[in-house]
Amino acid sequence: MLSIRPWRPSDSGALSALYEASVRRLGARDYTPAQIEAWASLTPSPEALTARMQDGRSRLVAESNADVAGFIDIEPDGHIDLLYVAPSATGQGVARTLLETAEALAPVSGAARLYAEASETARPVFERLGFSVVARRDFEVAGVPIHNWAVEKPI
Repeated sequence: MLSIRPWRPSDSGALSALYEASVRRLGARDYTPAQIEAWASLTPSPEALTARMQDGRSRLVAESNADVAGFIDIEPDGHIDLLYVAPSATGQGVARTLLETAEALAPVSGAARLYAEASETARPVFERLGFSVVARRDFEVAGVPIHNWAVEKPI
């Protein structure tokens, strides 16, 4: 059974590993090996995640059978900074549940919309949940061209 709970400092190691596994395994469907390596180079260390997670944002963790299945990081203005799902948990509604929970919590912080920079891999999930694609974003990571999509949803 899937449950959603607030982030805890003890989650940082598992979330760092989940981030990298998600990029490497799920992103490989839509990005080149060079793009995956560049993206994976951005994996935050457990220490960096712990520092980042204590700045007042909303961070939620999805658990399935006591295993971390995904996480989301939402800024007060509704920006979804991170949304990652464990490769073993894809297709189980983890991203949907995290996004629906974020949508329910966003008005508490005064956000009028949710918005994100969605990977090619995540874009269909956002669209299924009513997000509109605003623009394609082309940029470089470690000198490697890559892209994602600006998406948003009024709430």
